[in-house]
Parts: sequence; structure tokens; C-alpha cells
Amino acid sequence: MIDRRDYPLIAALALSVLVMLVLSLAWGDSAVSLPSALRDLMAGRHSVGAIIVGQLRLPRAILGVSIGAALGLCGAVMQGYLRNPLADPGLLGVSGGAALGAVLVFYTGLAGVSALLLPAGGLAGALLAVVLLLGLVGQGGTLVLLLAGAALSSFAAALTAMAMNLMPSPYAAYEVMRWVMGSLTDRTLTDVSISLPGTVAGCLLMLTTARALDALALGDEVAESMGFRLRGLLGIQTRVVVGAAVAVGSCVAVSGAIGFVGLVVPHLLRPLTGHQPSRLLLPSALGGALLLLVADAAVRLLSGATEIQIGVLTALIGAPVFFHRVIAMRRSRA
Repeated sequence: MIDRRDYPLIAALALSVLVMLVLSLAWGDSAVSLPSALRDLMAGRHSVGAIIVGQLRLPRAILGVSIGAALGLCGAVMQGYLRNPLADPGLLGVSGGAALGAVLVFYTGLAGVSALLLPAGGLAGALLAVVLLLGLVGQGGTLVLLLAGAALSSFAAALTAMAMNLMPSPYAAYEVMRWVMGSLTDRTLTDVSISLPGTVAGCLLMLTTARALDALALGDEVAESMGFRLRGLLGIQTRVVVGAAVAVGSCVAVSGAIGFVGLVVPHLLRPLTGHQPSRLLLPSALGGALLLLVADAAVRLLSGATEIQIGVLTALIGAPVFFHRVIAMRRSRA
């Protein structure tokens, strides 16, 4: 249920996302009339404009919206569940698992067999990370979850680095490095079809925890006294972990690791939603989509002979936000 107080914020964010989506479809190196291209695309005509928009720009825009929304929502849910404003999707170790799966596809040479095997490997790595995470956590609480996620992240990062170190070809290692840094370039509608089902399913599962996150803000005992089950198969922790893992894993499988979106967006929007976890979820999803679309537009604008990876740019955007936050906190306590 959307709070009436959030209507102006949600409307502004949704309109901004729509504007950036249209700009993403209309703007590029090749001059294309967007209305004509969309008419040809809907009519099934294979004009130059329809091919450019339908096969190059549309998948990139859809992934920008879906991945940004999933990362923003996941960050808000993780921060609400852990009651830590610095929590982000990377804490679960799923991003590292997805990256490891994709790197192994590169390492074994399967990436040259079929373009589908790369996202499939990433998705398989993410799902394996989910199984391991749930097995490690069991009936443990948030501290166990954080420790298990940190262990998985470190282990996956070590295996990824070892695979890159042992690659016989420096060109393959370079390709892996660029993939790990995250990108929306050269993605197709096949990538969208691989990523979107898991992304949507994971986000819907996380949204079911909205009321419980408000209760958890008052403490575990209060939440349990209000009838919310924290542990177990259908408990809040399982829904948070599985929803976040499936959504993030589906995103990383096709885009590589894109950091800071899930960390920065909820942090920026929280003062506008009254610091209530459930009110932050939808704005964070829209804010994440907007941030990634803006970052992707900046990538296309700033890139020269070598395109800047979008994961690098989101980190460059996110880090100064926290520098500012640290300075503000220091001044407030002085």
C-alpha cells in the first residue's frame, strides 16, 4: 500500500524514469526518428531505425530500468531488515557467486560456444550461492547472515581472482575484467528474457516483507509479538535472502557487477520518506532505475575509443555521496 504522503515523490521519480527511458531510446550515435522506428518495430518492418531501436537501444533501456530498480529495492530491503543504512546487495555474496559463474564460463572456453552460456553461467553461480547461503545461515539471525555473506563474498572473490590469474590468454583475462566491472553495452532481448523473470520474481518476494520491516524497526521481539515470523521456510529472513538473491543474481548474470546503486539510492531518499522502511521501497526502486539510466547515458556521452564501464561510473557517483555524509556527521558531532 502506497502512503498518500509519498505520491508527489513517486510521481516525480516515475516521470523522471519515463523521460530518461525515452531519451535512452532516442539518443545514440546513429540519427534515428524514434516515432518512425517504433511504428516500424510494432508493424514488424525491418527498417534501419527499427533494428537500431529494437535490437540495440531497447534491450539496454529495459535492462537499465529493471536492474536499477532491483538493486535500489534490494538495498532498501536489506537496510531495513538489517537496520543498517550501509547494507547493500553485495553483502549476501550472490553478486560474487554470479561473477564467479560467468568467469568460469570464460575460463573453460564455453563463452565461445554460445552467447547464452555466459548469462546462464552467471545465473547458475548466483543460484548456487543462494543454496550455500541458506545452508550456512539455517535458523541463525542477522549476525549469522552477515558473517555467511561475508564468507561467501570473500571465497567467491578469491576463486574469481585465481581463475583470472590462471587464464592462459591475457585477452580472455581482459574480457573477464571488463565484464566483472559491469556494463549494459551490446545486450540483446535474449539477455532481457534471461534476466527479467528472476528480477521480477525476486522483487515481488521482497515487497511482501514491507509491513514486517516496519515492525522490525521496533525490534525482533516486537515484530514477533505482532505476528511476523522471522525464521523458517516462509519467515521474513528467508524471503529477504531468497528475494534479494534471485533478483540480484538475475541482474549480475547479464550485466556484471554494478555497485553502489543499492547503497546510495535508499540513503538519498530515506529523509524524504520519514525514515519508515516500507515507504522507502517503491521510491528506492524508481530511484535505482533513474540512477542507472542516467549513468548509462553518461557512459555513452563520456566514452571515447574505449567505453567506460557503468559499474565504474556508479562507484564514482556513489563514493562522493558517502564522503559528504562522513563530513556532515563529523560536523554535527563537533
